Amino acid sequence: MKFKRIILVFAIVFTPVFVYAQEATIFPFLRGMMSARMAGLGGSTVAMPNDPHNVVLNPAVLPTLEQRRVAGTFIKHVLDINAGYATYNQELEDLGTFAVTASFTSYGSFDRADQLGTVSGTFGASDVVFGVSFARELDTLITYGVTAKVLHSSLDDMASTALALDAGLLFRFPAQRTNLGVSILNVGGQLSTYDGTHDVLPLDMRLGVNHRLRGLPLLVNLSLNHLTDDVASFFDRFLNFSIGGELYLGKVVQVRVGYDNSTRNTSGVNVATQLTGLSAGIGLDLPALDFDYALSSLGASALLHRVSVAVRIDG
Repeated sequence: MKFKRIILVFAIVFTPVFVYAQEATIFPFLRGMMSARMAGLGGSTVAMPNDPHNVVLNPAVLPTLEQRRVAGTFIKHVLDINAGYATYNQELEDLGTFAVTASFTSYGSFDRADQLGTVSGTFGASDVVFGVSFARELDTLITYGVTAKVLHSSLDDMASTALALDAGLLFRFPAQRTNLGVSILNVGGQLSTYDGTHDVLPLDMRLGVNHRLRGLPLLVNLSLNHLTDDVASFFDRFLNFSIGGELYLGKVVQVRVGYDNSTRNTSGVNVATQLTGLSAGIGLDLPALDFDYALSSLGASALLHRVSVAVRIDG
């Protein structure tokens, strides 16, 4: 009966979002905020447990973390754009698991010029997000989680602030070595705007599966992403998929490869697309920490580098 009630709640809460048509958005950087491991798997990790970084895609993963960790990611984007985020998780007995996450995006420095092109200085642009997450078990195999976020974006002397919520569910099936996850991200709105025009946040719904193969040290992830985007037909939503595989080479090294079809579909017509949407990475599972690196292709000359570290805290 409990499982049926969960499915009912899922249907009531998520179905209206599924048919929502996504408009032009503010804070688009939220969709690219993921760790090196997540990016190496093409962003297909909505159902992957025991990864502290993954709270940004599904807060329901928090109760699956085996211990406290401080985790951070640095993203070297194209041009002068740099980004990253850090998170810390803590389980509180009889309450649940909490996490705090802070992220930033810096767009570099720009010349300030008048209509004649006369430069009179420089200005910058940046985005900052602070989030608090809470998650707990519904039973031994089902977890839920929510995240409340404050978002702040600045451009020169203008700024915009917004509030948003993330929510997710994670279903675990240990006997089948399979996990199912679903999340809805960035539900909210602006408190203040740049020029009085209100824009929507980059609403995102994700549905995915995580499966470890039997007899082969390979972890496979598959997810449907951006299910709220405005598309020509209902079935075009399923073109926004991503898939990734993680191969274990012994107990320490993991090699990853991923593909994000939505990245390939949104590439410009003049961009060479041979490798667009592909990603690859490597991870080291060391006694005191995890280290991960990933390279993602946005086109012929647009490559994203990500480095992530997660430090285990005893006690």
